[in-house]
Amino acid sequence: MPDVPIHPTPHVPDVTAPKVAAQRSRGSLILIAALVTVVLWASAFIGIRGAGPHFDPGALALLRMAVGAVALSILALRHGIRLPARRHWLLVVVWGVGWFCIYNLALNSAERTLDAGTAAMVVNLAPLMVVVFSGLFLREGFPKPLLIGAPIAFLGVVLIGMNSHTSAGLDITGLLLALLAAVMYAGCTLVQKHLLTSGVDATTLTWLGAIAGTVALLPWAGRLVADLQTAPLDATLWVVYLGIFPTAIAFTTWAYVLQRSTAGQTSATTYVVPAIAILMSWMILGEVPTLMMFIGGALCLLGVLVTRMRRRPAVSDDGEHRARGLRW
Repeated sequence: MPDVPIHPTPHVPDVTAPKVAAQRSRGSLILIAALVTVVLWASAFIGIRGAGPHFDPGALALLRMAVGAVALSILALRHGIRLPARRHWLLVVVWGVGWFCIYNLALNSAERTLDAGTAAMVVNLAPLMVVVFSGLFLREGFPKPLLIGAPIAFLGVVLIGMNSHTSAGLDITGLLLALLAAVMYAGCTLVQKHLLTSGVDATTLTWLGAIAGTVALLPWAGRLVADLQTAPLDATLWVVYLGIFPTAIAFTTWAYVLQRSTAGQTSATTYVVPAIAILMSWMILGEVPTLMMFIGGALCLLGVLVTRMRRRPAVSDDGEHRARGLRW
């Protein structure tokens, strides 16, 4: 009986491996950028505490944005400036004025009459607003992890706020200003996401927005000159820090994450900020948090982890992708 030749099975290259590796690398970069953003934004609370008593809210915002605009100009030149299409220019200016001028003014003014905990509770309504409105207007839907995790994180912010509340009483004007800051936060996040998905370069957008916000703050230039003459050097250095790190660097990494994630997930990530701010206040200012503040911080972290859960696709033998479990 003649031997039947046996042909070896041809080697089929695993085409999914490079894609998986690329996705993991991209996910790591997004995670690092998100961590940089929340840590630097948390440190801004320390900076505002150090500079706020010596600067008018408008003067503080102007100096911070002037320094930030210079730093962002350097970043934009190194990255390569790619101007948006003319049809986007007006919206870019409106976004910049809202995010870098009105938001800063509202928050700085609110914290002059509200304690930090109450201000944080009100401002952190913004991520919940983003979750709802991005699902409705940006067609991001309402993923269950986001709908579950965001309220958990907000509950943590409420616990932190309730336990840091002072006995100064509730100021209605300050409350309304904090609410205005929350609305500007949510609205500007949605506008920025729209601009990024329309092809506007993230670094150039941040740079142009910072310039627009700085120009809008110029009416406070006279007050800034006066405050600089009386403010101690360490307070001025705190504002310089705010301009370079929580503004220029953090808003650049924020844009990077927002361009590659949904608006709802990105904004919900900022619920980590109060938890990190508690630890920084403990280490730098010696402000020991209460047990309930620790619990609130843990809820913030838990809620953010839940919002980052997503289904992991599995690849079957025939190459078909199927949902399999959940991953972070």
